[in-house]
Amino acid sequence: MKSEKGYSLIELLIAVSVSAMLAAGASMTTFQIFRGSKQNSDWNVAVRQAQSLGQWVSQDALMVNTIEIGDDPGTSDVEFISLFWKDWENGNTYDTRYLWFDAEDSLKQLTRKQVTRDMDGVEIDNKSFLVADNVYTATLTPETNSWRLTVETRSGSRSVTREYEISKRLQE
Repeated sequence: MKSEKGYSLIELLIAVSVSAMLAAGASMTTFQIFRGSKQNSDWNVAVRQAQSLGQWVSQDALMVNTIEIGDDPGTSDVEFISLFWKDWENGNTYDTRYLWFDAEDSLKQLTRKQVTRDMDGVEIDNKSFLVADNVYTATLTPETNSWRLTVETRSGSRSVTREYEISKRLQE
């Protein structure tokens, strides 16, 4: 018998088959990781948007003397809610409106616009900023001693619904 060096065809086929199975497993795992990461990212974005809207409306509602739900036909903006209050300490009045704007994929954006006036009615501050993006629906429902804010946001393939119970301001 001759002493042969090298691998036989069967040994090479087995090695190639094992390598192919390992590569397929690694690529499937990588795909699953990327898909899971994208879904988690979409979910996190949707949750953050709902929480942002809930936090801002809750904070403003604690100060409110008057709240108007829905669009004010007297303005050119499309309002979600309008909140009005007077500062107990300095007498300033606040007109805070949450405004709807169209966004991508039939979703909406909510912007918070606040105008502050001094005791004489002179405008002293005017701020506006984006509160939530990717809003599918938002409703504010009055209840006996509170309001219920329900927000549904979407990002990618993920949808999140959050409800907030907002206490009414104690009257003087």
